[in-house]
Amino acid sequence: MAGQLWRIVALYRVVTLAIAAALIIRDHDNFLHPATGFLMLAVMVVWTPVTIYCYSRGAWRLPWFIAADVGVAALLVLSTRLVESAARINSGAPTVPDFWAGAPVLACAVAGGPLAGLAGAAVISLADVVERGGLSESTFGSAALLLIVGGIGGYLVQLGLRAEEAVASAARHEAAVAERERIARGIHDSVLQVLALVSRRGQELGGEAAELGRLAAEQESALRALVSRPAITGPPGSNLDLRALLDPLNGPGVTVSCPAQPVMLRHDTAQAVAAAVTEALGNVTRHAGPQARAWVLVEDDGLAVIVTVRDDGIGFAHARLAEAASAGRLGVAQAIVGRLRDAGGEASITSAPGQGTEVELRVRRD
Repeated sequence: MAGQLWRIVALYRVVTLAIAAALIIRDHDNFLHPATGFLMLAVMVVWTPVTIYCYSRGAWRLPWFIAADVGVAALLVLSTRLVESAARINSGAPTVPDFWAGAPVLACAVAGGPLAGLAGAAVISLADVVERGGLSESTFGSAALLLIVGGIGGYLVQLGLRAEEAVASAARHEAAVAERERIARGIHDSVLQVLALVSRRGQELGGEAAELGRLAAEQESALRALVSRPAITGPPGSNLDLRALLDPLNGPGVTVSCPAQPVMLRHDTAQAVAAAVTEALGNVTRHAGPQARAWVLVEDDGLAVIVTVRDDGIGFAHARLAEAASAGRLGVAQAIVGRLRDAGGEASITSAPGQGTEVELRVRRD
């Protein structure tokens, strides 16, 4: 949409340049200095394609260039006193650039919204007042029109961009839901069936195979709960209740305790915390021992959210984390510590042989 808006600014500039050229050609015999009028027209003819080219490329839509655009228009308005006689100015003759001077106001509105549009309109209006030598009826009307274009135009631009982002967000949400459903179907048709088969065969064989069957049954149950949980998505920058992501993790061997009040975090931060908790619980299942239980505690002190994942498993020596990372097993380093670091938080892991493991995740509120 932004590209379309800049094309509208370009079209307005071309049309108003044609109008200004027609007026200069028509009235040059009445000018006090006709040559200066044609020189000003030449400046507009050169500046128009320069601005169209620069605004068509995002790298040039910079505050200093837009300010220069406003400055050129304001100088051309003030230069009318070099072309027109005092009598024609006092009688309400239009400035030499006329409506062309409104193009930078539109550029300000598109680039910076209503405040920038109003600022650009104020500069051009002030130049008009100075050129007229006071606030006449025609000057007041021109200033009011410019302020309306700058303020309301900028507001409408912001509304349009927000609407475009809302549509894009809805499209991303639908794509995420569709992808989740596709993955869920694939998991159901492959992984879940294999786990169910392992569970059933393990129970039939007994002995150590029965324990493997039990673990497979637990993983099947947890995976079914995961793929059947509704997708929780939202636009970047939106807020999400962390409890909605962690409560479904309650299950055999896992107890989740959350505050009664919503625990609101930025959407991407909440997703990162939930993913780290899921990884920590996965480590409990894989490494803490067959009888290990886990507890997830969520605390919110207003300034930060702390999530603790604790288990009563076999624990491990602290040096094992460094050994695992050097061996290329980056589950803790990347999926927990790295994920929290990327989300602006921090994670710590405390463990000792025979004393279980505690993972603390902390994220600060913006």
